[in-house]
Amino acid sequence: MISFECDYNNGAHPKVLQRLVDTNNLQSLTYGADKWSESAREKIKAACEDDEAEVFFLCGGTQTNVTIIDSIIEGYEAVVAADSAHINTHEAAAMEFSHHKIITLPDDKGKLRTSDLKQFMEEFTANDSAPHLAQPGLVYITFPTEYGTIYSAQEISDLYNVCKTFSLPLFVDGARLGYGLMADGCDITLPWLARHCDAFYIGGTKEGALCGEAAVFPHHNAPRHLFTIVKQHGALMAKGRLTGLQFEALFTDGLYFSISRHAVEMAMKMRKMFADRGYKFYIDSPTNQQFIILSNEKVKQLEKYVLFTHWGPAGNGKEICRFVTSWSTTDEELTTLETLLD
Repeated sequence: MISFECDYNNGAHPKVLQRLVDTNNLQSLTYGADKWSESAREKIKAACEDDEAEVFFLCGGTQTNVTIIDSIIEGYEAVVAADSAHINTHEAAAMEFSHHKIITLPDDKGKLRTSDLKQFMEEFTANDSAPHLAQPGLVYITFPTEYGTIYSAQEISDLYNVCKTFSLPLFVDGARLGYGLMADGCDITLPWLARHCDAFYIGGTKEGALCGEAAVFPHHNAPRHLFTIVKQHGALMAKGRLTGLQFEALFTDGLYFSISRHAVEMAMKMRKMFADRGYKFYIDSPTNQQFIILSNEKVKQLEKYVLFTHWGPAGNGKEICRFVTSWSTTDEELTTLETLLD
C-alpha cells in the first residue's frame, strides 16, 4: 500500500531527525528558551529579511490558528474568511470553541476575493445595526488555499490594502507555506509575504517536521503576553527544544525550500500521469495537492492499493479525489501509482 492521503503521513526529514538525535543527551532550558530555539528564530528572521520579526513555536496547526487569532482580536470580534477556509471546514469548530464567530464570504477557487471583502466591509460599516453584530476583527487566508491554489502578489497586496483601510489585521495560515512559495508561477517570496501581512505561520508538521509550527509577527507587533496566551491555549511545549531544533534544521542551507520544491515536482509528475491518460481535474492546482475526478469504479480499484482522500461527489457516478505529495514522495511510489492508472 502506498499513500498519497496527506503530506504528514511520514515521520520527519532525516536531517531533522538527526538533529534531534545529535542533541538528545544535552540538557537545555525549557519552554523555548533553549539555544537551538533561539538559533531557529534568528534563521527564520533572516529568511524573512526582517530583524524585528517576532517568532513563536507552537505545537500544531489548529492550535496555532486559534491561539494567534484569539490573541489578536477581542472577544466580541469575528474572523472574516472564505467559506472554504481551513478554519471553517477542517478544524472541528475550534475557532467557534474559542468564542469567535467566523464570517464567511464566497471563495474563488479557494481564494478570498478583494472585491467581496471590500463590499462586505463597506456594507457592514454603513449598517445602522452594526453595533448589534459580531464585529469583524481580522481577515484570515491560507497560502496555499484548501484547494492547493495560490494567491498572486497582487491579490494579497490588494487584500492587505483593504485590510488597512478598515483597520483589520491580515493573518496568513501557512501550514503548507513552502509548497505554495515553491510552486511554478508563484511571484511571492517569504520576505515579500512578511511585508504584506500582520501575522503568518510557517508550517512544520506538513513540511518535514515531526510536529510544530512557527508563528511570525513580522513588524515587531506580537500581542502582549503572547507566551502566556500560547500556554493558556495548550499550544506551548514544555520541551520547547523539540520544535526549535526541527525549525533550526529546516532553515539550515535552504532545506525547507528544497524539500518543498521536491514535493511540487513530484505533484507535477503525478499530474502529468493522470492528464496523459485523459483524467480530468476538479481544479487547477500548482502545488502538492491534486484533485482528480475518478469514476466510482476506478476509485474502488485504486483504494485497494493506494491511500488517498475521498473529497466529495462529482456527479454522474464520479468522485473528486485528492492525491497529495510531500517531501518524502519517491519516484518509485509514482511509478507504482502509474501502473494502476491504466
